[in-house]
Amino acid sequence: MDPIDIKKLTKLYYSIGEVADMFDVNTSLIRFWEKEFNIIQPKKNTKGNRVFTTKDIETFNKIYSLVKQKGFTLEGAKKALKDKSKITEIESQQYSNQELIAKLEAIKSKLNELKND
Repeated sequence: MDPIDIKKLTKLYYSIGEVADMFDVNTSLIRFWEKEFNIIQPKKNTKGNRVFTTKDIETFNKIYSLVKQKGFTLEGAKKALKDKSKITEIESQQYSNQELIAKLEAIKSKLNELKND
């Protein structure tokens, strides 16, 4: 799954169902992460339902990336979120990996052309 583009989010608040749909997970996982990661503190509307801001969604995006995509444990993700430089390092490594993959694919393409000639 690609990261959520926070700039494309237009609403002020999102329901737990909307957040769960963004990440293609169950609402129970959203509630679980809310309990596990104290940096997520959604507001509650007059009915008592959780409402999430774009900042909350950005935090979920980081947690999702660390836990689901990079294979961090919950404790490891908590430590990484506390150490913001670690997050920046992980994100920059992800971009450099993508650049490396693109370069390798270009080399592979050139080698296949030479092989076919």
